[in-house]
Amino acid sequence: MNEAVRLLLIGLVQIALLVGLIGTVMPIFPGLLIMWLATLGYGVAVGFSTLGTILFALITLLALLGSLADNLLMGIGAQKGGASLPTIILAISAGVIGTVIFPPLGGLIAAPLAILILEFWRLRNIRQAWRALLGMASGWGLSFVVRFAIGLVVIGFWWMWVWKG
Repeated sequence: MNEAVRLLLIGLVQIALLVGLIGTVMPIFPGLLIMWLATLGYGVAVGFSTLGTILFALITLLALLGSLADNLLMGIGAQKGGASLPTIILAISAGVIGTVIFPPLGGLIAAPLAILILEFWRLRNIRQAWRALLGMASGWGLSFVVRFAIGLVVIGFWWMWVWKG
């Protein structure tokens, strides 16, 4: 690959990584998936050296971890807010189903609404149900921070790949 094409590729991948990084803080945008696809594309274009393979494997693990962060941290937050485990499971399921049926906002509406309704139905206390909802929201907020941090590490790993790979 000649130097001009290589530099163009690096620039395009960097733009995609920055778009993905911005997407990590947007709830309906698959930022980490965009970043993973960009690094995969880079690897396919330049080849996977030993270092590139190791770094891409780490990027893959980080992308998976970041993708799980939403559900895991929302569930932990809801539990700290007093929600029961069945409510958390049903709310997360409602979020996933809502996203599939009414993309892109269905899950953003379904999960919080489910936790509020189910906890109110379980406890017959709107304040406690609201507290569970706020706990879930705080976990969701924390997941943005986690995904953004993972995105920064992904960019760092990719630059290591570019410089050393």
